[in-house]
Amino acid sequence: MSLPAFDDDPAPTLATFGESMLRYSPPAGERLETTDDLAVHVGGAESNVAVAANRLGCEAAWLSKLPDSPLGRRVERGVREHGVEPLVATGEGRVGTYYLEPGGSPRGTSVVYDRADAAVRTATPDELAVDRVREADAFYTSGITPALSATLAETTEALLEAAGEAGATRAFDLNYRAKLWAPQEAAATLRPLFGHVDILVVAARDAATVLDRDGEPATVARELAADYDCDLVVVTRGDAGAVAAHDDETYEQDALATDTVDPVGTGDAFVGGLLATRLAGGSVPDALEVAAATAALKRTVAGDAAVVTPEEVAAVLDGGGDGIDR
Repeated sequence: MSLPAFDDDPAPTLATFGESMLRYSPPAGERLETTDDLAVHVGGAESNVAVAANRLGCEAAWLSKLPDSPLGRRVERGVREHGVEPLVATGEGRVGTYYLEPGGSPRGTSVVYDRADAAVRTATPDELAVDRVREADAFYTSGITPALSATLAETTEALLEAAGEAGATRAFDLNYRAKLWAPQEAAATLRPLFGHVDILVVAARDAATVLDRDGEPATVARELAADYDCDLVVVTRGDAGAVAAHDDETYEQDALATDTVDPVGTGDAFVGGLLATRLAGGSVPDALEVAAATAALKRTVAGDAAVVTPEEVAAVLDGGGDGIDR
């Protein structure tokens, strides 16, 4: 399969908004409390989606707020080096961080957040590049952003409204994080936002936990599309793949086999691949295939970002990708 082409037209444009943090990880098998070495990566749902979409042909920008500090500049550089334009307001506060300790069964991987008083929590529309949201073909954010503060919940809604008034496609991933808020609080904040969303992505477990939708994924997708007048709803199921509802049709996509080096950012890579393909004019089935391939490739890459190419995605979809490329 070949990816949808952008032809001779300008590349589709995507703007995203949210927090990106510095991630510190010990080598595999080592514990945070004993390691002497920490690898540093930059990651956040919205910048991860921007990176994946940009790698697949979109022109992407990421909006946020950071302190004017070496760590703030490190985050900006981490986003820019993947071709995404950081549009960052500066202000008081700090850079959020998180510590990821990889571990196999039965211990599993653990995450420790340290994001209190992050500068992004006070971001308001009047200090952000809202014009870029209005000018973009699509705008994306996730449920992590309004979970961070009441101010960000208001800013998220304002940006979704601005994008809608400008005719941009608005995409949103529910992305529930239990360490940030309770399901009832998440539902009360997020449900009103869904009326401003054209493409809604939600994990099946989050649909059940936050939205009390625990039926068959296809039914959940159709019901959410009807209830919130979304053009496309995608319900992801981890290793079981994804189901989408669009124009009274339901589509299923299997997850692709992959050797996992780093699972963080897999869902964001999926969304980035989905958006890049839809913005390029690809069908929903094509978008789901590209999304699954991008997610599978991401799991082979260390760090949060999907450092992939269109050629690699196409090779995966054509059944290649194994062995040594000489």
